[in-house]
Amino acid sequence: MLKALQLWFLLAFVCINYTYAQTNASPYKTDWIRDGAIVVGGIGASVAGSILVDNKYRLTEQNVVGLTTADVNKLDRFAAGNYSSSAESLSDFPFYGSFLTPLLLLMDDDVKKNAPQVYLLYGQAMSIAGGLYSLTTGLTARKRPYVYSDDAPLELKTDKQATNSFYAGHTAATAAATFFVAKVYHDFNPGSPARPYIWAAAAAVPVTVAYLRTKAGKHFLTDNLVGYAIGMGIGILVPELHQKVESIGLSLVPVSVPTYNGALLTFKF
Repeated sequence: MLKALQLWFLLAFVCINYTYAQTNASPYKTDWIRDGAIVVGGIGASVAGSILVDNKYRLTEQNVVGLTTADVNKLDRFAAGNYSSSAESLSDFPFYGSFLTPLLLLMDDDVKKNAPQVYLLYGQAMSIAGGLYSLTTGLTARKRPYVYSDDAPLELKTDKQATNSFYAGHTAATAAATFFVAKVYHDFNPGSPARPYIWAAAAAVPVTVAYLRTKAGKHFLTDNLVGYAIGMGIGILVPELHQKVESIGLSLVPVSVPTYNGALLTFKF
């Protein structure tokens, strides 16, 4: 997850130095101090979570000997014992690739004119995703599916990452990135016929990552379901909560028609 944040910093450096300024075409309202502080807070949470992970109790050989899939709940049991280094390596392609998908938004002229603002929100989404994941894994100790495998090496089973199964960070980060792209495109292009296809692609990429991570023995089904939901929520809610809203208020307008003289009370929200 920290690698993901590093990629975002590179992306932010390029975009914040872009020559375009925020325009009225943007559907979002941001505050660089407040929103920047949230980004910093998310990064801080990621660092704190990483420290917790480093200090977690590691499994020993005695801990893993004798483990059986019967120790896993029925919903997740099918994944217990999975182990595939090739599936793990393959999952990195859509995982890291998803972090670059927001660059595709620069193909939209209105997004391009508001690039610093949009990528500030992207950084906020990814920092929140990273912070939540790091703290959660640092405070939980669910064994990964490969711990139950006879094929996985003992060094892997006793590594500090072996109890970081809950929840699926790769899936969460990927979902946060792809759903962020879909949401921003949706908001900037309310009449575009491409919107359903972009949403479908946004949903499919993290599903692919989740499948590969399960096959690799990194996560159980429920780990991926939770990670997917959290990532999707962050990717959608960060832009949504920054939407411009019209002021709320009451107005009284005189009304005069041939058969009626009075006033019209309106409530705008």
